[in-house]
Amino acid sequence: MEKLNEILRELGISKVKLASFLGVSRQMIYNYLELDSINKWPKDKKVLLLNLLGVKSAEEIDNIKVNTDYIYEVDDRLKSVVKQDSLTDSSLFEGLNKKQRTLLNDILEVVKEKLEEDEGSDNTGYNSMLYLYHFLQSMDTSKELKYILGYVSKATGFTKPMEFVFDEEQQFLFESILFSAFSLYDGGGASKTKIASAHERFVAQIEHKIEEKMSRTMELNSVRIQALKELGYTVINEENAAEVFNKIAEIQSRKITN
Repeated sequence: MEKLNEILRELGISKVKLASFLGVSRQMIYNYLELDSINKWPKDKKVLLLNLLGVKSAEEIDNIKVNTDYIYEVDDRLKSVVKQDSLTDSSLFEGLNKKQRTLLNDILEVVKEKLEEDEGSDNTGYNSMLYLYHFLQSMDTSKELKYILGYVSKATGFTKPMEFVFDEEQQFLFESILFSAFSLYDGGGASKTKIASAHERFVAQIEHKIEEKMSRTMELNSVRIQALKELGYTVINEENAAEVFNKIAEIQSRKITN
C-alpha cells in the first residue's frame, strides 16, 4: 500500500478525486488506504482502481513507473469518469469556461485536502498553503515566478521537459540555472557555511524591499491626509472618494514637477 500511496502522490490524485472516481466517501478512501493490501478492498473498487492505473493485478502496481506519458494516460482515464457537475453549482465558477472551471475545482480540492489533513499536526499543510497563497499574489511581480511553476511541473513529470508555454529562451535559461542550484543542494555541496554570505545578501535585499514598501505606504498615507485637509474632509467615503483621489493625484503630480 505504501507503493500505491506513493504513486497517487506522484500522479497528483487527491483523495477527494479518487473518492469521486470510486464512488465512495473521502473517509472511505482513508479506510481503504490504511489496509495492508489492495486485495482486501471491495472487489468492484479494486477493479476500478486497477483499471485507472492501467494494470491487471495488485502485484503489478509495484512495477509501475510514473513518467509524463503515464501521468497523461491516467489523467485521461480519470477525467472520463469523474463528473464535474458541481462546477456549475457555485458563483465561484461564473465567467469561466469548462477547462478553467475544471482546473479551479482541482486546485480547490487539493488545497482543501491539505488543510483538512493538517488538523492536530504542526500546521505544515496550512503554512504550505499560506505560502502558496502568497506566491499566487506575487506572480505578476516577476516573470521568473511563472518559470518556477514550469520547472516544478516538469521536474515532477506533469509536463514534458521541452515544452515552453512562456518566453522559451528565458524559461530555458531559468530552468537550467534552477536545475544547477537544486543539483548543488541535493549533492550536499551547498553547506550553510559556504553559502552564508549569499543568504545574508538575500536577507538584506528583502529587508530593503520591506523598508521601501513601508516608506511608500507612509508616503501615500501622508498624501491622503494632505488631500483630506485641503478639501476640508476628515475621512474618505462614497460621496467624496472620487474628489479625494483626484486631489491625491494632483498632490503627487506637484511633487514630480517640483
